[in-house]
Amino acid sequence: MGQIPSEHRLSESHPLPIEPGLTESLTRTTAVQVFRWGAEQEPAESGCPTFIPTATTDLVAIEEPLEIRLQYGPTHQRISRSLSITMRTPGDDYELAVGFLLSEGIINRASDVLNFEDSILLAEPTANIVRVAVSPDVSVDIEKLQRHFYTTSSCGLCGKTSLEALERQGLSPVPCADWRLSPAWIAGLPAALRMGQRTFAATGGLHASGLFVANGPLVFLREDVGRHNALDKVLGRLLLEDRLPLQGHVLLVSGRTSLELMQKAVVAGIPVLAAIGAPSSLAINCAERFGVTLLGFVSENRFNCYANPQRIEPLGSNPSLISSLGVLPTDGGAT
Repeated sequence: MGQIPSEHRLSESHPLPIEPGLTESLTRTTAVQVFRWGAEQEPAESGCPTFIPTATTDLVAIEEPLEIRLQYGPTHQRISRSLSITMRTPGDDYELAVGFLLSEGIINRASDVLNFEDSILLAEPTANIVRVAVSPDVSVDIEKLQRHFYTTSSCGLCGKTSLEALERQGLSPVPCADWRLSPAWIAGLPAALRMGQRTFAATGGLHASGLFVANGPLVFLREDVGRHNALDKVLGRLLLEDRLPLQGHVLLVSGRTSLELMQKAVVAGIPVLAAIGAPSSLAINCAERFGVTLLGFVSENRFNCYANPQRIEPLGSNPSLISSLGVLPTDGGAT
């Protein structure tokens, strides 16, 4: 093994900067009310576990848009352009922007970056904009960049305008039918999905999106290295078969739920989106706004419902239970 050059070695006298602690991490999360179904330790006489709902609070990661702007050009003819809008968890935005420029081949070294100006100003505390100024020596082909990157102001630079943009696309709330989901059936979804993931079983490296009949079997699933691609494959088949909007079905995704995944479910009219992982704050807001039942941390023993629990027993058949369940102190999540 080769030697690490001395100028790149870490030592006690020159340690890496200490990362921000718990105080900053808390600014990247928000508390939300959830209904949590948990299996009782003793199964019922039928041998099936009984799931009891309780109200509690959970911490979820904040998701917000960030506009990355690029300042470039000769010293006396500087140009500032909007380059990309990406969804992210707030924090380390300048590092994110610089890393993005490096990954896309716009800059190659630290000296290519002059200075930065982010949007966290007293006058605009939620602007969600970061600007990277590059050296006059950096060659920028703006026409090529604009063709390559998807940049739009229609998605907005805050969660509220992002959801309003979806409404302007003509999306409407998903209607609530008279069917209700069994909690025990929900708890069995991850095992049913895994049984159908042949490529994942061989590689351990793919995400999956599976479509289930409500309280019934798996209809079909699709796998891909990208979470969004797996879901797009499912929606593509449904569209080709002229089955959209889709009622009476549940979609299960193998990872977490972001706004983008929730938006896809709304477009398809899917009433229930379940995930093995956690939802983001904007995913929850979107589910509430468009009437989608959003489940997270689905496992054989429990799951959380972050929006519209009326589609799940016993809350669906007895709506008064929703208001009668007391909110418990936060326990830090469902991990």
